[in-house]
Amino acid sequence: MNFNQAKYTASYGLAKQLPPARGIEVAFAGRSNVGKSSAINKIFNRKGLARVSSVPGKTATINFFEVSPLHFVDLPGYGYAKVSKSEQRRWSELIEGYFAQERDLRLVVQLIDMRHPPTALDIQMVNYLIERELPFLVLLTKADKLNKTQTAERLANIPSELPCGDQITILPFSSETGQGVAEIREILTQIAEEDEEGEAEG
Repeated sequence: MNFNQAKYTASYGLAKQLPPARGIEVAFAGRSNVGKSSAINKIFNRKGLARVSSVPGKTATINFFEVSPLHFVDLPGYGYAKVSKSEQRRWSELIEGYFAQERDLRLVVQLIDMRHPPTALDIQMVNYLIERELPFLVLLTKADKLNKTQTAERLANIPSELPCGDQITILPFSSETGQGVAEIREILTQIAEEDEEGEAEG
């Protein structure tokens, strides 16, 4: 799986516009300004694959891109207060609409800012993934902003701060230093290889 060959395919602003799944999907979720776009660009080694903005709440659509054989889904950042209630509702309906559809979703990469305890919305999202029995891991962004002592403290505390935290795969990640890139790529490669093995057996 060549991560450098990621290509953008489409964006949708309403759940009813979403096309049927075209294959195995991996989704990225997280609150506004958590560093989701930067993380996606780092994982796929492409500066402009996901748009990076200093303005929170900029990702207001579901964006699709692919690296054969996987399809990746960049969900809108949630929890940005400075947009209208109707816009917040549209984002919520868009995210829930995506998860409600019949899709071959193999993994949700849930991004949480490592510097702080998970927000109420982060916890709500993790609970939602657990309730829907969706496979997910937690990527702790902005790991480079912490020193060794702070990092150790956050890694010790995060399992107790999340629902079922001791059963969740948790990876520190930095878009600046590349920490965690190899680990998340290995997990994505395993998903791709499982798909190829399944096709060979079929």
